Amino acid sequence: MALEAFFLSASPGQRFVLLHGPDEPSRLRGAVVYVHPFAEELNKSRRMAALQARAMAAADFAVLQIDLLGCGDSSGDFGDATWEAWLADIEFACDWLVRRRPGTPLWLWGQRTGCLLANEAANRMKRPVNLLFWQPVLSGKQFLQQFLRLRLAAEMLGSDSKGVMERLRNELRQGDSVEIAGYLLSPALASGLEKAELLLPHRSGRVEWIEISSKTDGSLSPAAAARLTQWQAAGQSARGASVNGPAFWQTAEISECPALIEASMLAIAGADST
Repeated sequence: MALEAFFLSASPGQRFVLLHGPDEPSRLRGAVVYVHPFAEELNKSRRMAALQARAMAAADFAVLQIDLLGCGDSSGDFGDATWEAWLADIEFACDWLVRRRPGTPLWLWGQRTGCLLANEAANRMKRPVNLLFWQPVLSGKQFLQQFLRLRLAAEMLGSDSKGVMERLRNELRQGDSVEIAGYLLSPALASGLEKAELLLPHRSGRVEWIEISSKTDGSLSPAAAARLTQWQAAGQSARGASVNGPAFWQTAEISECPALIEASMLAIAGADST
């Protein structure tokens, strides 16, 4: 397996990327762009993302991991990020990888809110693209509400927590950024996230949806099952799977879920890519 770490010139600034690839490029089976989750979930997930990228490369896939604008080692601070800028970064990453790996099936692999971004980016692109979803967020509005509650939880420790949520939303509506759990959230990013929904994907490719559950029966959550049934009825090639393991993107310590890696490899390599 080959691994390269470098910066790509983008607008604005640069984006840090990791490129994993097979030892024999002639055996390349597909190209994958990873779309990471939001804020602290990104940091908690780096270990699992790295393990999955290595497994994909060992199975002859090229995998590009990109730190989006204001995240990780890329240019800018989190407060500079907008939803549209992140979508542009994803399209930029796909274009870059496809130009260097022409003729291979393209996958967008999203995690959590990264699934919202990957799905929207796929719907905007004019090329066939498959989607691998890890524990997708269905509603950006609901996720934003949960994120803002982190500020509420912090202020409840103080003397004045009354009206915190409404005050935060008013500040965002007035064009002011707000600080949440150490992250400066811009109005543009909040607005884009709030409008995002996991809608019917582009039907040029297929969808592999994988959830982590504490259950051992392999059943999907009711929300996932309902969404997949709806998509299948609309003609989308979509499958779902559930694996047992820890919710590593939110555990106190960095944790791993080997079953998720195995299920992901079966999803993308176990059947012919479209």
